[in-house]
Amino acid sequence: MPDARRWFALPSPFPMKRGGALRGARLAYETWGTLNAAGDNAVLILTGLSPSAHAASNAEDPSPGWWEDMVGPGKYIDTGRWFVICPNTLGSCKGSTGPADTDPDTGEPYRTDFPELTLDDAARGAHELVRHLGVERLACLVGNSMGGMCALAYLLQNPGGVRAHISISTAPQAQPFAIAIRSLQREAIRLDPNWNEGHYDDAHYPETGMSIARKLGVITYRSAMEWVGRFARIRLDADQREDDPFGVEFQVESYLAAHARRFVRSFDPNSYLYLSRASDWFDVCDYVPRRPGKDNTAAALRQIEVERALVIGVETDILFPLSQQEQIAEGLRAGGAEVDFVVLDSPQGHDAFLVDIPRFGAAIARLLGSL
Repeated sequence: MPDARRWFALPSPFPMKRGGALRGARLAYETWGTLNAAGDNAVLILTGLSPSAHAASNAEDPSPGWWEDMVGPGKYIDTGRWFVICPNTLGSCKGSTGPADTDPDTGEPYRTDFPELTLDDAARGAHELVRHLGVERLACLVGNSMGGMCALAYLLQNPGGVRAHISISTAPQAQPFAIAIRSLQREAIRLDPNWNEGHYDDAHYPETGMSIARKLGVITYRSAMEWVGRFARIRLDADQREDDPFGVEFQVESYLAAHARRFVRSFDPNSYLYLSRASDWFDVCDYVPRRPGKDNTAAALRQIEVERALVIGVETDILFPLSQQEQIAEGLRAGGAEVDFVVLDSPQGHDAFLVDIPRFGAAIARLLGSL
């Protein structure tokens, strides 16, 4: 099947916030629609931790994208009107430069010699891509989950560079619960003997660690309400159970195991570690002078310059709780933006933006229609 990805070479060297630099780095990206003559119809989508740049199908790659029902001709993000850009995050393993790629200085994979990565670095990379595509000012910047944190960094780095912003299930900085979960995920990977300080290969792969990490993630991406509604305490048929008192017995266990199997070989473990830690480190307060003992979050969010904003939160999201969405909405409003704050009771928790498309899409289409 044709590969719809394109690649953009980042400036070389590309300095990193926490030290070091990348040489010969690139971003994988895809686009839909056409940039108009004025260059003012561009929409940039920044993704969560694991998605690729393939948000939706197109003529080059007809396979369904991770936001297939949201992006396309006549859809909620209508590519008949908007020029849509979606990059794969710097540090990922879906085409952009990350720990699995070759270090030009050694000829070997970076592995854990990859420079410390921040979401601020990822935002700068995305902005370089936008400029390369001839866009001086985005019509709208959309950020989901980790991509929403990248979006906040993008906005703070580029005052006046975005007309409208759509913030979905994200955070101005990670709360202790999210940090704790990600810490356990990283520990599961690093304690797998096959991780071997990052020096694994296909024959010696930290499959157990990645499987546990993914299961922990899936548990937090959904809500207790959904687990009860989908699985209750239903057991597998006798012939499907493992002959082990501690083996898989309940349907929910089988679901998590299957989900993990699909994921573990599709994502590089070192990239997972780097992006997970980058999510912990992100803090909008880095963009304003520190005041000892004071919460600078509101002051940082007030610095963001957009005309319109939509902030969507989900009541059942335990990873990026509704209080953080309200904080973002209030901060953007204090900065002078006209803000719509939409609260959804979707049972799917944090993953609702990938599942409850009609309600998320309706809110997104209203905002885009007002531009």
